[in-house]
Amino acid sequence: MESIATPVKIILGSSSMPRRKILGEMGYEFTVMAADIDEKIIRKENPEDLVMAIAEAKADSIILKLQTMESRLGNVESAILITADTAEAILNRLPIGDYIKEAEPTILITGDQVVVYEGAIREKPSSKEEAWQFIKGYSGRQCATVGSVLVTNLKTGFRKGEWDRVEIQFHEIPDEVIEKLIEEGIVLNVAGGLIIEHPLILPYVKQVIGAMDSVMGLPKALTEKLIKEAIE
Repeated sequence: MESIATPVKIILGSSSMPRRKILGEMGYEFTVMAADIDEKIIRKENPEDLVMAIAEAKADSIILKLQTMESRLGNVESAILITADTAEAILNRLPIGDYIKEAEPTILITGDQVVVYEGAIREKPSSKEEAWQFIKGYSGRQCATVGSVLVTNLKTGFRKGEWDRVEIQFHEIPDEVIEKLIEEGIVLNVAGGLIIEHPLILPYVKQVIGAMDSVMGLPKALTEKLIKEAIE
């Protein structure tokens, strides 16, 4: 995959190491800024609606941070970053000087992911016991990941997001493998306790219908498409 040639600055609104790895593999240099939101207060019955709503809330939280930084620092770099707000609202209030018109676009990328198992939405496990229940349920069965990508052009206010779904089928997963995964602890920090790229679980993945990078949290093709649309 070729990344776009147009100069663009990227802010990844996520502390996820897999997302950082994937975006780096796409050829982008970027900075990282995590959102300060309580995801649990955002509830939707539909998984696609949920991951989009959380991605939007993350973007709004980060933009608020940037606005606060700009008010403290008062420099050109920060002024460029805060010209989005939510779509055109702040653009209608701020004078857009030549330095902003000529500046490189800055793209904020946010997203979210859940696992869907037998119709139920699964987010991060609340305990080791719940993580065990989640992973044990996948054994010999299947689940799906539903993830969102939202891009916001912080120069123009353009915002667009889409979701992506991947189906995953498993062989039987031995209890000792589940115990090792939970003891290691990483599965407690990912949606549905699902981390199929992990060396312990990968041998028990029977089939993935969709892109592995999407399961890891950032579908490359969708992200690239949205970035291109955001800067055109």
